Amino acid sequence: MNGLPINDVSTYMEQLGRQARAAARVLAAASTAQKNAALSAIAAELDSQRAALATANARDLEAGRAKGLDAALLDRLAVSPKVIDSMIEGVRQVLALPDPVGEVFAMNFRPSGIQVGRMRVPLGVVGIIYESRPNVTVDAAVLCLKSGNATVLRGGSEAFHSNQAIAACVQRGLEAAGLPADAVQVAGTTDRAAVGAMIAMPQYIDVIIPRGGKGLIERISRDARVPVIKHLDGICHVYVDEHACPDKAFTVALNAKTQRYGTCNTMETLLVAEPVAAAFLPRIAAAYWEKGVELRGCERTRAILGERCVAATAEDWDTEYLAPILSIRVVGGLDEAIDHITAHGSQHTDSIITESLGNARRFLREVDSSSVMVNASTRFADGFEYGLGAEIGISTDKFHARGPVGLEGLTSVKFIVVGDGHIRT
Repeated sequence: MNGLPINDVSTYMEQLGRQARAAARVLAAASTAQKNAALSAIAAELDSQRAALATANARDLEAGRAKGLDAALLDRLAVSPKVIDSMIEGVRQVLALPDPVGEVFAMNFRPSGIQVGRMRVPLGVVGIIYESRPNVTVDAAVLCLKSGNATVLRGGSEAFHSNQAIAACVQRGLEAAGLPADAVQVAGTTDRAAVGAMIAMPQYIDVIIPRGGKGLIERISRDARVPVIKHLDGICHVYVDEHACPDKAFTVALNAKTQRYGTCNTMETLLVAEPVAAAFLPRIAAAYWEKGVELRGCERTRAILGERCVAATAEDWDTEYLAPILSIRVVGGLDEAIDHITAHGSQHTDSIITESLGNARRFLREVDSSSVMVNASTRFADGFEYGLGAEIGISTDKFHARGPVGLEGLTSVKFIVVGDGHIRT
């Protein structure tokens, strides 16, 4: 398909959408046992097709080297035996999760005698647009499958052959369980027009989930005619309150920044209450410097830490570094910390370190982020850590899904009413 005119790509993507819509009806009615059988078959296919996956991935890696992709991107692209093991384990973890579809809750009798409640149902067709990592193909496919959704995936061109090989395993697993192969479709084109077509097909796709760089997500958010579940930035904060336990503050602030640098839940700005700044900052700065973290501070921070801490610019407070760089600001107290987070945060994850119950409650109530924490590292903002088993991404939106999006986030609810010949008078 690569290289076809836009009108042909549009027709092709419409065909995928039509097939996905038909498959979604079958999948929504599938039993838990049937979906689990498909997941088990997918895991077996991935295991038995290791050689084919390695061959396909070798083509992508060779093309990536020829294009001059850097070592980090090539590492993300690689499908090693360990990565295949991880994909298989991920499928088995989803298999073990409870099926959210069909759950009935909040049933109550009304004065009229009818019973009113809610039932959890699939969204329908989920479109996923992503970059680089081929394992996303498996993760997205099995999460959508378990939650009763058909899915259309459009991966990055650099992983084209790997994604097609993985998709073949998934589709054979679906067919082995008596489910339509079209329940999971990976676009067989690298033409960028496929993305434009996907985000403009509300008649076939119910929601789009973009996973990739900020530019991709901004473009999809701006141009999509389909609802989007997404987050743009992970500008996460840790606020060390004047009532913080120094040891807790040290441990959490160090972990939130240095446990991993390139994740959306990594702390990018450290806020420290002025009454404890002189004692706390030299200790934590020494630990950061030992790990090679560059510090960029406000005037009050630099007055404490000296020239080794460079001056922060206005842009620093609004930057997701995804690197060993940290901005630090000394604030007057809780009010100023919340004001800073409100002005510069991305509504992803923010944490307060405090022994004051009142300050903790205010922070939880007034910080408007998808995850708000007390005395815990922002690195816990993750579907697995939250007990969701797996996640398809993190949402900072306020409608439908917010925070890590797992199986439940891939479903909606409808009202159900049970009567016995009741009529309204």
